[in-house]
Amino acid sequence: MNKLILMFILSLVSLWGADIHSYKEAVSLQKQIKKTILLGVVRTDCHYCEDMEENFFSDPEMLKYLDDKFIMAKINISKEKLPLGLTVNFTPTFFILNTDLKVIKTIPGSWNKQDFKDLTKGIK
Repeated sequence: MNKLILMFILSLVSLWGADIHSYKEAVSLQKQIKKTILLGVVRTDCHYCEDMEENFFSDPEMLKYLDDKFIMAKINISKEKLPLGLTVNFTPTFFILNTDLKVIKTIPGSWNKQDFKDLTKGIK
């Protein structure tokens, strides 16, 4: 029963929460709405990536904060190549890209919600 309730809550969050796009979708959308892109780089079987997904990107308040500031995109480097000649040493790593697709900030590692907010504070 608890799993059913959790699945229902997560489905509501996905309906009302922020959209996480592919990189190509985010670039296309950015041309229309002129927001910076938050590109999350993950890989399959990354424990820290899974932790952030469960404890961070499933939080409705955090999703609203991120959606208000960024166009969110995600790339799994186990399945896709990184664009723009980007490289990572470990996952997760987050790149913030301006409207010229230049990296304005790199945030490596797994973070709690408040620290991530602090790290992205002031970025437009």
